[in-house]
Amino acid sequence: EVQLVESGGGLVQPGGSLRLSCAASGFTFGSYDMSCVRQAPGKGPEWVSIMYSGDSSTNYANSVKGRFTISRDNAKNTLYLQMNSLKPEDTAVYYCKTTYQGRMIRGQGTQVTVSS
Repeated sequence: EVQLVESGGGLVQPGGSLRLSCAASGFTFGSYDMSCVRQAPGKGPEWVSIMYSGDSSTNYANSVKGRFTISRDNAKNTLYLQMNSLKPEDTAVYYCKTTYQGRMIRGQGTQVTVSS
């Protein structure tokens, strides 16, 4: 079964940091582009970042550029999102996703709340 499981969310004060993890199983993780998206309460999904499988290049939404870093450990089948200088507007459920055999696969998400 193809599965993505996010973890690492929580409550953090503005300016703080969190590292999210996304554990993959059921497919050859290293061969797939992996993305992070988020959804804030009452809003639609927002794309956050992508890491490509081929050259491990990355791209970020302007709203997180310079603060978030996406990375992957193919030996551990895990994607990471390091989030620094967090702002209240970063509050959302964060998901990792990929496209496998034409289907979008997404995990259950992990809640990140930035508040004092």
